[in-house]
Amino acid sequence: MEPNRLLRSSFALAALAGTILSPIGVAAQQAARPAPLADLVQQVDIPFETFTLDNGLKTIVHTDRKAPVVGVTVYYRVGSKHEPRGRTGFAHLFEHLMFTGSENVPNFDIPLEAAGSTATNGSTDTDRTNYVETVPTGALDLALFMESDRMGYLLGAIDQAKLDRQRGVVQNEKRQGDNQPYGLVRYKLTDGLLPVGHPYRHSVIGSMADLDAASLADVRRWFIDNYGPNNVVLALAGDIEAATARPMVERWFGAIPRGPEVGETEAEPVTLAAPVREVMADQVPSTMVMRGWTGPALTDPDAVPLAAGMAVLGGLASSRLDNVLVRDRQLAVGVSASAGQDEQLSWLTAQMEVRPGVDPAEAEAGFDEVIARLLAEGPTQDELTRAATQIVSAQIGALEVVGGFGGKGSTLAEGELYAGDPAHYKAELEQLAALTPAQVQQAMQRWLGRPSYTLSVVPGERTESGDTMGGWGDEGTNPVAPAPEQAAPPITSTPRAAPEVASVGELDFPEVERATLSNGIEVALARRTAVPKLSLALVFDAGTAADGAERAGTQSLMMEMLEEGTTTRSAVEIAEEQERLGAAISTGTGLDTSSVSMSALSANLAPSLALMADIARNPAFAAGEVARVKNQRLAAIQQEQASPAGLARRALGPLIFGEAHPYGNVGASGKPAVIEALTPEALAAEHARWLRPDTASITAVGDVTLAELVPALEQAFGDWQAPAGEKPVKNLAAATPAGQARLVVIDRPNSPQSVLMLGRVLPLAGTEQGQEALELANEVIGGGFLSRLNMNLREEKGWTYGIGSSVAQPVGPRSFVVSTPVQTDRTGDAIRLILDDLNAFASGQGVTGEELQRVTEGNVRGLPNRFQTNGQVLGALLGNRQLGRPDDYQERLASIYRSMDAGAIDQAAGQYLQGGALTVVVVGDRQAIDAQLQGVGLPIEYIDAATL
Repeated sequence: MEPNRLLRSSFALAALAGTILSPIGVAAQQAARPAPLADLVQQVDIPFETFTLDNGLKTIVHTDRKAPVVGVTVYYRVGSKHEPRGRTGFAHLFEHLMFTGSENVPNFDIPLEAAGSTATNGSTDTDRTNYVETVPTGALDLALFMESDRMGYLLGAIDQAKLDRQRGVVQNEKRQGDNQPYGLVRYKLTDGLLPVGHPYRHSVIGSMADLDAASLADVRRWFIDNYGPNNVVLALAGDIEAATARPMVERWFGAIPRGPEVGETEAEPVTLAAPVREVMADQVPSTMVMRGWTGPALTDPDAVPLAAGMAVLGGLASSRLDNVLVRDRQLAVGVSASAGQDEQLSWLTAQMEVRPGVDPAEAEAGFDEVIARLLAEGPTQDELTRAATQIVSAQIGALEVVGGFGGKGSTLAEGELYAGDPAHYKAELEQLAALTPAQVQQAMQRWLGRPSYTLSVVPGERTESGDTMGGWGDEGTNPVAPAPEQAAPPITSTPRAAPEVASVGELDFPEVERATLSNGIEVALARRTAVPKLSLALVFDAGTAADGAERAGTQSLMMEMLEEGTTTRSAVEIAEEQERLGAAISTGTGLDTSSVSMSALSANLAPSLALMADIARNPAFAAGEVARVKNQRLAAIQQEQASPAGLARRALGPLIFGEAHPYGNVGASGKPAVIEALTPEALAAEHARWLRPDTASITAVGDVTLAELVPALEQAFGDWQAPAGEKPVKNLAAATPAGQARLVVIDRPNSPQSVLMLGRVLPLAGTEQGQEALELANEVIGGGFLSRLNMNLREEKGWTYGIGSSVAQPVGPRSFVVSTPVQTDRTGDAIRLILDDLNAFASGQGVTGEELQRVTEGNVRGLPNRFQTNGQVLGALLGNRQLGRPDDYQERLASIYRSMDAGAIDQAAGQYLQGGALTVVVVGDRQAIDAQLQGVGLPIEYIDAATL
């Protein structure tokens, strides 16, 4: 339940999921040219019906029958811009309270997850608050009952204890964001661009003082003033139609009376009188320069041209800032630019991370030159077409999802909320396809030609506190008087019974077809035709395990270099060709595998595969590019070392696996000494050793037949022959050290939170079958919002924004890890509580009936939800291959879960999830936590962050 603030995506197109699309056959690729942009735009359609109840509730229904699920999306027309002075952060705090139960629903999550819903969630933005869940069709009536109960029958269930607990959770959410490198930038940007009192100036999460001041009277007033049905857009997308939905909506929402209309706000963009500059010191490894302007409203004619122009400036892989500052002049190691769109204004920002050792003034001069040249000359037609194609391709990919924050329901609801038209996305796409370079240039000149706000964040000691930031802005000179607490009016409850959950559809996992290329590469395809795209992964048996501790970072740097030039294409040419094709080709390095992955439009399959094959097979490892990417990697390692969670992750692997095991390294980014020593020749040798057809497999999911796919793959990869010599091997059976209970402390001064990461190697390999009871035991203790650890540390104590546990499943030894950030003054208490909860589950407080139902039958009901997208199916198939599971494993899960009893789950918890022998990594301010840690009763070791 996050603010979801930074920032709404470049378009409000958020996720045009599940739309009607006319398929484009692979035969259309004969000329191997990209499909025309206008043709792609015309494919996108989300048909819908609407109806409005007498109380003003607007409902939008989109039918998509590909899976027996419905996305339920509820938008309230109220956000942080509606908050009064002295109550910043209240809209978001209230969103949290909406999950604490209503008069007839004691807990919002338990019934829905038991019915097979995705985890329920909500978010608050400047303009709105939304609540989402995706449920099996048979649970839609239950979901509507529950949404209506908290809309109409909330106040009788809210008390001071709930308010206090959620206040603590939200304050820890704020600390978690503030504790990151550059974590205070979000406050500085809005303060620098807008005057005190502007509705968009204060942060969504608010100030600590205002959060402390929130009272039950504020809760009542906010609910009554803003949460009436006439201020709501309800979107239902999926296995439902309006004729069925309307009586259900009328039954549950029809009796809720209208409320006051949410008032209009004056919140225009602001033009600064003169340029403003500010410098802030922070505990960061390199200087970051951000330039910002406010921009136009979402419906302004300049909104779409600016989104495209900012992509050309710093959003594309081949952007102007990337090409000049990162690749050519090598003044920066990272750049970006975007048009973050809110309803009444936008945030136009460009930023760069200065390369260590470079004079920031020189880098900023280059930064200014790039921006000035784009404004003076405008984008080329090719740049504009590439930017537009990437945006449209991303939206087509999003068509697979019906619900959630980025689903079709959100697209339709936001169109209605902000533009009065659920189909507003169409107008945006059509405008995008028709844009000219002159239109983009003129919009950029109008908005970026004005005085800007520039923030430089420089390395140094952090002297400002996020606790005092994010509020109205004048508290220091004009203190807020506390509002008198008012007596609560009597609440007359209206008893309502929840409906029964109807039967739900079974998972229909796609069938897998197989083939083998002439050089022996095995191919697997799961055909899905919901959208004209496919996802494909070329996977090699390598990964960070190929490095071990001594060579940490070698494999991932080699993989990263694949995208930085081949023997026939430069890095810029690779990026530009992807953008023209609407493809996304990326490399990755996991624990056991290295991969080249591609998402491509079906219409552009052949040229996309040709590009992917060149990237995988023919890297140039040019000396200049290697030097540049090494500098970027060294800067990325410094950023990891500046991050509390990054430090904890780098420390844990070597501690629990030992440096003699292939898994015992600091992670894919590697160690500085290793990266510094790598040469082009060493990277070429690494490529030749590990990336070869006899260690490879290809898995694809999407809109293509096997008869179409195999010839295209044969053309791209069939003549690739394995080198002489045996395939390389990794010794995953190497011994790991015995687990030991200990605290390992990494000092990070001035941290408002401590990051805890507890871990232990398990005496199990990931390839050992029949361990589903362990997966479910982990779900009970720490694997979801309703887990014991989260309900205790977050919902009961309010010490953290969230805690989770996981049981990794690599090919080799598995590990159990618990991680969370906690408020500094509860560091010791949190460690004890985590260990107590683990030991209690493992030694007597076994799984309850409610937990058993949720993780067995609830998971069965939720299986269709897990595989809505090509990417989700691809991930499942890759996991099946890696772990030796059958192709229909996902369909077998229903019977596996239904056969599971409490005894099996309790046995797994007792055997593998006990609190003993856990290494506990603590990253925090030693001055504040040392005394607490002494009281935990475990041996304490210390690690210098600089050594990781």
